[in-house]
Amino acid sequence: METSSELALEVPIVSARYARRFVRFMESRGVKRHTILANTGVTDEMLDNPDASLSMHQVVDLLRQADWLMTDERAAFEFGQQLDLPSHGLLGFAVLGQENPRRLISMIVQYLRVGLPLMDMELESTGSTFRIRVVDNWGVDDLRPCLTKIYMGSIYRISCQVCSHFSFQFDFPSSIPIKHWQRLAPGCEFEFGTEVAQVTMPLSGLPFPKSDANLEFLVARTQHSRRQKRLEADETVMQVRDLIISQPGRPCTTENIARRLEISPRTLRQHLSGAGTSFRELRNDIRESFATLYLKDTNVPLESISEKLGFSDQAGFTKAYRSWTGQTPGDVRRQARSKK
Repeated sequence: METSSELALEVPIVSARYARRFVRFMESRGVKRHTILANTGVTDEMLDNPDASLSMHQVVDLLRQADWLMTDERAAFEFGQQLDLPSHGLLGFAVLGQENPRRLISMIVQYLRVGLPLMDMELESTGSTFRIRVVDNWGVDDLRPCLTKIYMGSIYRISCQVCSHFSFQFDFPSSIPIKHWQRLAPGCEFEFGTEVAQVTMPLSGLPFPKSDANLEFLVARTQHSRRQKRLEADETVMQVRDLIISQPGRPCTTENIARRLEISPRTLRQHLSGAGTSFRELRNDIRESFATLYLKDTNVPLESISEKLGFSDQAGFTKAYRSWTGQTPGDVRRQARSKK
């Protein structure tokens, strides 16, 4: 009989986009795809499906299969550096509008906990200095160094424009000189064999830039109404909002969200009803906000927007958007362009 912890390993919790990027990263280093996927339960069809999710068991098997293929122990950190804002989904785009550096760091930790729940993180701050500790809450043991490096690399990539210096500490050894690690993050400190795995970074005081040549899309932050702020006082509503924001597409259902929160769909509906809202209302509100930002601030085709937000076709998106705002997506985009 399977235990609850064993069952938890089989629940789809991680977007396949991370596995897709990881496989491509390994392919760029000369490792064949079929070698990476062998005996992992991860298929090409899953990697090519934008709405697919992987279980922790599949992620562990994939990383364990690839870990021994990495000839450079810095490879996992380098992969983490490729996980920039666009790699982390729609919330990553929303972070672009966050002008407060302190709030930005907090949002990064909050999102990684939800969108990439392979490790946990503890955030502390003293003055303008932040410390993020990486904690193994799954008991991955031999893969902990690999996962820790991935998280550290991504934290560095996302935060380097608002932090002036990074001090990395790893609670495992390294067999290569520190100067080789510093080539990946110039001017930063690396220490191995410490008691905990953590990164310490002082804020530079600069706001996160609102444009980046590497971004495929540029989206400003979502403006929340007073009603939304009132709802955020309810912890369940905040958790549901975070999960919807991280993946508002087709897999975003009451059942999937309830499973992520480890409660029944009925209990979830009761919590939301008690807070004066519903899953449908929260999801539509978030989809409306992101749709409007895409329409006004980017040139992303309507078909692509509708797909990202979970609509089966553009006509369905247009109908829904009109019901939310009284305007069609085309009208909003034309009005925005006329003001530029």
